[in-house]
Amino acid sequence: MPIVHFHIADGYASAAQEERLLVGACQLYAEILQSPIERVRAFLHVYPPSRCAAAGTLISRSSQQAPYFEFSVLDGRPLDQRQRLLGGFTNLLVEILGVDRALVRGQCRRVAPEEWSIGGKPASEQRAAEIKNFK
Repeated sequence: MPIVHFHIADGYASAAQEERLLVGACQLYAEILQSPIERVRAFLHVYPPSRCAAAGTLISRSSQQAPYFEFSVLDGRPLDQRQRLLGGFTNLLVEILGVDRALVRGQCRRVAPEEWSIGGKPASEQRAAEIKNFK
């Protein structure tokens, strides 16, 4: 289930930085959730600066990067893990892309195990033993 999406404006990260962000996010997720890294997915969505705004101004006019991320976890994961991921993904953006911490926004989406598919089967079936340990 571990999936993270980063949303940034184009032109503010090199290919090497993008790779560090994606690989670092996978490693962070696996570590915090104590999940096999094979289960982790990370995506980078890049937008033209003329299609992103922060504080009411297009990024193309202000050159102020304002990244956003969202990640999913199965419902039942402890609050501590979710908050560590919020902080960890923020830290990756700050450290790798050099963005102002105050401009980073992020969100955790909790998904009911019966509403998440793994290989076409509900996670409530595929990961039943693990989910039981969340509580």
